[in-house]
Amino acid sequence: MKSIFLYQRFRIAGYLILMVFALLPLLFVESAQKEVMVIQVQDVINPVTSEFIEKSIKKANDRAMEALVIMLDTPGGLDTSMRSIIKAINSSDIPVVVYVAPPGARAASAGVFITLAAHVAAMAPGTNIGAAHPVGIGGKMDKTMVEKVTNDAVAYIRSIAERRGRNADWAEQAVRKSVSITASEALKLGVIDMVSNNLTDLLKAIDGRKVDTLSGKKTLHTKDAALIREEMGIRLKILAMISNPNVAYILMLLGFYGLFFELTNPGAIFPGVVGGICLILAFYAFQTLPVNYAGLLL
Repeated sequence: MKSIFLYQRFRIAGYLILMVFALLPLLFVESAQKEVMVIQVQDVINPVTSEFIEKSIKKANDRAMEALVIMLDTPGGLDTSMRSIIKAINSSDIPVVVYVAPPGARAASAGVFITLAAHVAAMAPGTNIGAAHPVGIGGKMDKTMVEKVTNDAVAYIRSIAERRGRNADWAEQAVRKSVSITASEALKLGVIDMVSNNLTDLLKAIDGRKVDTLSGKKTLHTKDAALIREEMGIRLKILAMISNPNVAYILMLLGFYGLFFELTNPGAIFPGVVGGICLILAFYAFQTLPVNYAGLLL
């Protein structure tokens, strides 16, 4: 009888040990601190900023972070880059929060579309949003083209606003009439979800909020999350620097002179190589600048 009693005790103890080891991973996952990635975009929306934002979204998804916060301050930018960013936001399994900040920042033109596309749209006091009428690059558009581009932008911004449950009528006016409003007005009109004084307040405000992502509904847990700040890499910083108009035109001149010296002094090699690299960088920069190619050839 005693041996049977001891056997039963060991058996129960064994079950308990197995249960503890089975629950340990769950306890570890539950207690792990949530992480929120934060990036800052204070430039025009161009291929460089588009690549930076898209890579950040992918990295945040790969690391299963709680959310990605984009601190935005932009005068606008390229339609193609803007649409690429919005596609990345819509394809994200984690919530993307666009926070127009710090005070004095703006989300103009392409920035309006990106803010409206976010799972959570927020602004700091003293910021503004609007003026999203499309503007042609490289020459004045005729009346028919202006109408076509405007109607296309209106349809796009309305679809974005309606998907996120935001004020589609105001969004249309931002495109057609270039209306612009303050943070408090944006909140009142249902253009954004909240006004927050700083990033800490924002993370507290969105804690517990439910949003629809590509993988379904997700409840945010950001109140005590660890902030992971992601910076733009060296390569992207260099590309952003050469997108400056002054730098781009200097690179173009160096490129032409380099090739000219190579052609007049065959075999020098170095001027031709440097000139070719400068021209490649210049042509990359020109896709973000209003260049009149007829004038360039003259």
